[in-house]
Amino acid sequence: MSDGELTDPPPERARMWRHIGPGIVVAATGVGAGDLVATLIAGSRFGYALLWAAILGCVVKIALSEGAARYHLATGSTILAGWRSLGRWAAWYFGIYVIIWGFIYGATAMSATALPLAALFPAIPLRAWAIAAGLFGFIFVFFNRYETFEIVMKWLVGFMFVIMVGLAILVAPNLGDMAAGLTFDLPEGSLFYTLGLIGGVGGTITTAAYGYWTQAKGWRGLPWVPMMRTDNALAYIVTGLFVVAMLIVGAELLYSVGIALEDSDRGLLGLSEVLSERFGTIVAVLFLLGFAATSLSSLLGVWQGMSLFFSDWWYQLKCAAASDEGGSDEGGREGSGAYRFYLAWLTFPPMLLLFADRPFLLVIVYGAFGALFMPFLAITLLILNNSDRVPAAARNGWLANATLAGSALLFLVLAIQQVANLVGRA
Repeated sequence: MSDGELTDPPPERARMWRHIGPGIVVAATGVGAGDLVATLIAGSRFGYALLWAAILGCVVKIALSEGAARYHLATGSTILAGWRSLGRWAAWYFGIYVIIWGFIYGATAMSATALPLAALFPAIPLRAWAIAAGLFGFIFVFFNRYETFEIVMKWLVGFMFVIMVGLAILVAPNLGDMAAGLTFDLPEGSLFYTLGLIGGVGGTITTAAYGYWTQAKGWRGLPWVPMMRTDNALAYIVTGLFVVAMLIVGAELLYSVGIALEDSDRGLLGLSEVLSERFGTIVAVLFLLGFAATSLSSLLGVWQGMSLFFSDWWYQLKCAAASDEGGSDEGGREGSGAYRFYLAWLTFPPMLLLFADRPFLLVIVYGAFGALFMPFLAITLLILNNSDRVPAAARNGWLANATLAGSALLFLVLAIQQVANLVGRA
């Protein structure tokens, strides 16, 4: 993108819809196969009772991604530069986390993308599909810039949205039961599952990558904040509709007849069998294609966005080593050496996990770091966006502070639960 484009003024409100993109990217990246399963299981176990939790989860993600992007736009800096201003411990925490996270997530994303493809074309082994998915992500992101990446992500989102929402319409939702699901009911045995549904649907670390995608889009400065907020809100409305559609499928197709799915990505294959029996092979195949689009959008989003994130971390580290001024504010760099290193890190080392059971200790460490990242993000956004690092006009209002504080408390509870479970398994 040229310098001239970077200084273009934001569009008028009536034309904002033509410029949306980064929000769609972050929402598509955040909703993966695991989120589909979590929402389906919620619907299959509790019907529509947790509909409010799925919607609240989208509101939480709106606040987190908006806060991260607002820091980028208001300061001309990056969230990583902000973390480093809190102390070197924050930058090193992220660096350790993102290396461990990338190694485990790389294998998870490749496997999730391979599952529906192996179901559609069983002559090719699952492991071969997983490797092919990783290589496709690597080659696509290596040779394409943000503009092409965004276009492909929009097509994937559109396809999976039409499939999943169409499926929800096909199973004929009960509108009265759906309305009852907005009453904040908490069925017996659903507390921690509810917290997980709020905290998990719609992204974790990729929520913080939103600011990097707004920069890649060319949005700079406070005048772009209204455009960013429109983009972000619209994206999570789409996510909310997508999640509600999956809850409808779980409630109407599974809960009503007492069908239980496997609590893993393979549970989606079980759903395809149910769809085939009830609606025929064509519907089952379309669902598997939607499943594949959902998993592939998450893979591509992580391959691109987290490589940007890592390149910024590396650049901050290099500048901090050369001087004590706190690093650079230039953000992640597409095509840089660090960008390509992390892209390769996500793709090739995780393939080892496709040939063997995951090392249990690594999974424990990954789970602990992952549980602690979201409260870290919520708390640091509260600190940074209320500080003099941000112009007064762009600091948190009461609603942002209340939402971020509630998110921080929620994620701390989830972190304690996750770490306790991991310790119990060790």
